[in-house]
Order: sequence, then structure tokens, then C-alpha cells
Amino acid sequence: MPRLIAVLLLMCLAGAVRAANAPRIEYLAPEGLFNVPSFSQVTTASGGKMVFVSGQVAWDRTGKPVPGDLESQTRLTYENLKLALAAAGATFEDVVKMTVFVKNLDTEKWKTISKVRAEYLSTQRPPASTMIGVQGMVYEEMLIEVEAIAVVKE
Repeated sequence: MPRLIAVLLLMCLAGAVRAANAPRIEYLAPEGLFNVPSFSQVTTASGGKMVFVSGQVAWDRTGKPVPGDLESQTRLTYENLKLALAAAGATFEDVVKMTVFVKNLDTEKWKTISKVRAEYLSTQRPPASTMIGVQGMVYEEMLIEVEAIAVVKE
């Protein structure tokens, strides 16, 4: 029995050490600001490795643009972002800031993107986010580009 207690204590201690080494991320909704459920107005992070992901677009692994409507391009863009995050040991749960660039942004495009984005991002812990309308992308057929910053355990 004493050996079992010692093993349980060591397991608890190991869990506490892992928790102490985990990054601390806060998602803030400051009073006085309009707080949208799909993103946080302020996100803080400490105690982890920062991951900066270049803007991802709807292209295949050879760099060829994949044509399609905004919804399908947004989905492929988020799939590419998921692969990029995974390469650094991160997931969408680790993302603290996103910037979305949209060709000729309007309210309908925002709604389409928000619908797809909700499939990938937590509504409980949404990252800080900015969406910017742009005149064009590097390839004419591209409609969206998304970059991200994540914080993961070191």
C-alpha cells in the first residue's frame, strides 16, 4: 500500500510539473468593448514557445492555386493552416492571434468565412483576430489568406 501511495504522489507531482510548464493563455473580454463570440478582443500568452505561421491560402502542396468559391477556398486555407500549425506541434487551440485577408471583403463574405472558421476554432477560447479587405492576392483566383500566431508548451 505505501508503494501505491508513493506512485500516486509521483503521478500527481508529474501532472503538476506538466501544468506548470504549460503556456498560460488568457482570453479577455474587456468591459466597455463590444465582445463578439467568434474572437477575443484581447489575448495574452506567457510561458511557451511562440509559433508564427505565414499566410496560408487555397493552394495544393505544389503551390498551384486551387480554384473554387470562397467557402471551399476558406476550408482549404484552414486545412493548410492546420498542417502548418501541426509542423510546430500546435493546434487551433494554441492560436492566440489570427489575421484574415479577404479579396473584396463585404458582409456576405464575412458570414461565409465565419461559418467555416467556426468549424476549426473554439468558441470557448477564440483567438484575437483581425479581418482585412484587400484589392487582390498574389494569384487572381485566390480569395482568402490567413496567418496565425500560436503559443505552445516548450
